Amino acid sequence: MTRFLLRRLAAIPLTLLVVSALVFTATEVLPGDVARTVLGREADAAAVTDLNRQLGLDQPVLVRYVHWLGDFVSGRWGTSYTRHSDVRTLLLDRLGDSLLLALAAFVLLVPVALGLGLLAGLYRDRLLDRVISGVTLALGAIPEFVTGVVLMVVFSVNLHWLPTSARLSPGEGPVEMLRHFTLPVVSLVLLCTGYVARHVRTGTIAVLEGPYVRAARLRGHSERRIVLRHVLRNATVPATSALGIQLQYLLGGLVVVELLFNYPGVGDLLLRSALDKDLPTLQATAMVLGVLYLLVVLVADVAYRLLDPRVRLGGAVA
Repeated sequence: MTRFLLRRLAAIPLTLLVVSALVFTATEVLPGDVARTVLGREADAAAVTDLNRQLGLDQPVLVRYVHWLGDFVSGRWGTSYTRHSDVRTLLLDRLGDSLLLALAAFVLLVPVALGLGLLAGLYRDRLLDRVISGVTLALGAIPEFVTGVVLMVVFSVNLHWLPTSARLSPGEGPVEMLRHFTLPVVSLVLLCTGYVARHVRTGTIAVLEGPYVRAARLRGHSERRIVLRHVLRNATVPATSALGIQLQYLLGGLVVVELLFNYPGVGDLLLRSALDKDLPTLQATAMVLGVLYLLVVLVADVAYRLLDPRVRLGGAVA
């Protein structure tokens, strides 16, 4: 495990270097002129040229990339072109809001997906398995935008039970936070549940067919004891990587949900920065999301190795 961690940690700087090059290149090819976007369409050419020079956009691309990367590593993320505020402060505030929403969805996703996948595996090829598999597969195929709109129409417009916006007002307590978060969290969970549940179902079936489960049944152990002692832990091992993938999505794929429910998170910031060609904010946001992705992958891999001794010991355990 120590060698594994050292290898993965050693690979992170190189991976981030590649990510930084991709982020910088992608933002450079965005259509439009930064100075023209900031000053407006009616600005004269001299003012546009002068602003590009002040922003350093007249320098060669490689020079700007090296300067930007050095500033990012040192924590100097610049000032937003359109918001005229410190990018690091703005980004960290928005990131905290997105992490709160993603964490709420993840906390609900884990028991729901694990429970449904376990039930589907225990009742393999029976009615309950078919219902769970069919419903979760259908919900996973529906974009979160459609699911969110349906939930909003039903529970906000028609029933008036929940607010249409996830934006919280200052001073609102946990009850109001729960009401504002319910619709966006549920729309995210409905989209992600099927993927994780299918992995749990597959793991449950594999464990039930294993020799130690058959041996436990021959020794007269009850099905309840077999499920709790053998199936539950081993069936969740394949779901670890699936949960890691879904957590990555929850961190970076919140753009649609945040826009739909008017939530001021990092997804909303990323999209609006791209539309405004606000390069400092866009580049810093993309890089921070890249760092979070790598951390999530690392944590998921470590958890997988800790849960499965066959992986941890290089396949030595049968």
